[in-house]
Amino acid sequence: MRVLGINGSPRRDGNTGVMVGWVLDELTKLGVETEMFHLAGKPLRGCIDCRRCFVNKDQRCNMRGDALNSIIERMMGADAMVIGAPTYFANVNAEVKALIERVGMVAAANDHMFKRKVGAAVVSARRGGAIDTFNAINHLYLHAEMIVPGSSYWNMGFAPKGRDIEDDAEAERTMRTLGQNMFWVLEKIVPAATE
Repeated sequence: MRVLGINGSPRRDGNTGVMVGWVLDELTKLGVETEMFHLAGKPLRGCIDCRRCFVNKDQRCNMRGDALNSIIERMMGADAMVIGAPTYFANVNAEVKALIERVGMVAAANDHMFKRKVGAAVVSARRGGAIDTFNAINHLYLHAEMIVPGSSYWNMGFAPKGRDIEDDAEAERTMRTLGQNMFWVLEKIVPAATE
């Protein structure tokens, strides 16, 4: 089993990365191979709706000047993915929005190539807007026909003073429970997919 974590924050070691790390740490303890990919320093441009992905059907975005196709390759090689995003103006930040748009189009153009993989959203926020951020990521997963496990609370954490997510004990428990629930789902579907 392999799980890809995507830290969508422009801060490599910020709150979002810590939270995605908690999920991956729990999965690693359970014997799952994990990888963390950071979007920091790798700006992504939004989809331009050229629809070349529907013509090419090569599981790639036709815009090739950034990290998006490398991310798609990693997603294809994983059984599950965790996309983490900070909350900016009550929604995902621009890089995660670009990721959602372009990955979503490529997946739809290629017969829902992530169908039945597991996907989880992880959201950090100062105070408000986290539910919209959480929903935005889950819309990608649901549109791509993926399986979305839950946790003991919505997969979000709060850092009211800035970079203090480690003070949110409930967020850590929620992320670790999410990792355990992802593992449970993966155990059910990964062997069946290889038969």
